[in-house]
Amino acid sequence: LAPGAPGSAWPLAGTLLVAVAASMVAGGEDCLWYVDRNGSWHPGFDCELFTFCCGTCHQRYCCQDPLRLLTERQQRHCLAF
Repeated sequence: LAPGAPGSAWPLAGTLLVAVAASMVAGGEDCLWYVDRNGSWHPGFDCELFTFCCGTCHQRYCCQDPLRLLTERQQRHCLAF
């Protein structure tokens, strides 16, 4: 199929490209402080360039996988609930 033809994979590829670019911009995303499942407090920490905060409300680490990205907004939501 030609680019832009009905049923082509180009729209999906474009969406994926935008998601990867957005994750690169998010590089250096900080992991905010959190409380793990045992109730232990963990201080926040910075992630290096081209990495960002990943994980869950109760466990955080730096990674490059955009599917595991935990934005600061999501982290603050964890703190509220």
